[in-house]
Amino acid sequence: MRSSTTGWLLLAPTLFILALFGVVPFIYVMVVSFTQWNSFAADPTMHFNGLDNFRALVFDTDFLKSIWGTLKFGFFAVVSEIVLGYFLAQLFMRDFPGKGFFRTIHTLPLVIAPIAVGAIWRLLLTPGLGPLPSYLRSWFGYDLNISRFSDQAFTAVVIMDIWHWTPLVTLTLLAALSSLPKDPFEQAQIDGASRFQIFWHITLPMLKPAILATVFIRLMDALRTFDEIFMLTSGGPGDATRFVGLYIFRVVFPKKDYGYGGAMSVLVLYLTIVMCWLLYSALVARRDLRRPE
Repeated sequence: MRSSTTGWLLLAPTLFILALFGVVPFIYVMVVSFTQWNSFAADPTMHFNGLDNFRALVFDTDFLKSIWGTLKFGFFAVVSEIVLGYFLAQLFMRDFPGKGFFRTIHTLPLVIAPIAVGAIWRLLLTPGLGPLPSYLRSWFGYDLNISRFSDQAFTAVVIMDIWHWTPLVTLTLLAALSSLPKDPFEQAQIDGASRFQIFWHITLPMLKPAILATVFIRLMDALRTFDEIFMLTSGGPGDATRFVGLYIFRVVFPKKDYGYGGAMSVLVLYLTIVMCWLLYSALVARRDLRRPE
C-alpha cells in the first residue's frame, strides 16, 4: 500500500502537467465547438448553438477537400518514409566506409525546426532564386514552379516531408532490426529460404510492432502538419496544398470564428483516433487469425 502511494506521488507532477496542458485545453475546445463566438465582434460573448457547427462541416466543401488533401498527403508521405526508412536501416546494419559520417548527415534534418525546413525548401524551389528550378530548366528543360502548378506543389511538400522525417523512421527501424534474434534467420538460410521469403515470413512479422508504432507517430504528425506547408506554399497554388491545419488556421485567426474552428479541430482529432484504431485493429486481427490455436 505504501509503495503504491509513493508511486502515485512520484507520478503526480507529470499527471498534473498532462492534465493542465492536455486535458484542460481539450475540454475547453470541446466547449467552444458548441458555441458561436467571435471575441472581436460587436457582441463578444459566447452563444451556445448546439450542433450547428458540426452540421455545417458536413456541407463545407472546402473543409472536406482539405481533409481529402491531408489524407492523400499523409498516405504518400508515410508510405514513402516507411519503405525508404527500412532500406536505409538495412543499409546501416552493414559496415561500409564512412558509415558514421553518413549516419550523422542522414540524421541532421531531425534537429531542424519544421518552420526552418519550410523556409529552406522555399529558398531551394523559388524560381529565379533557388538552384533547383534553374538546374532543372538548364539541364532537362523542365519548368519547376510550385506557385503555378498544383501537382508540382503537392509533390514538393511530400518530398519535403520525406526528407525531414525519414531519418526518424530509419532510426526506429534500425533499433528494431538490431534487437531481432539471429537464430531464425540462420535457420532459414540453412533451410534454403530466399531473401524475399526471409523478409516476408520472418523479418516483417517481427518488425510489425515497430512499424505499427512508427506509422502511428508519422500518421498523426502528417495529419496535423502546418509549419512546413505554411512556409513553403501557404496552401497554394489555389487550394492544392491547403491541408486541414492551414484551413483551420485561416478560419480561426483571420475570420476569428472560434466556434467553427473548434468544431473542425475536434472532428480532425476524432478522425485521427478512428484511423489509428482501424489500422491497429486490422493488424492485430490479422495477427490473431494467423496464430494457431
